Amino acid sequence: MPDETPRLSDAEIARNYRAAMDSVNVINELMALSSRTPEEQDRVSGNVQHLELMVAKDYWTTEDLTPFNAAIATGRA
Repeated sequence: MPDETPRLSDAEIARNYRAAMDSVNVINELMALSSRTPEEQDRVSGNVQHLELMVAKDYWTTEDLTPFNAAIATGRA
């Protein structure tokens, strides 16, 4: 049975990568603060969840997912 999942275009993959990098930046900026409000911690958690979903995607080609994994680890700390 052929795979019925449509392949994303290069532009769509690039757009998803940029969106994930936005999450990386939010996590890194908020985790660099000496303390976080509950709302800021919720933002960190939400962005960590987003990155976890993105890392699990199977459409990545040559994109560097290292920043995603590093931000996940930072956000969980």
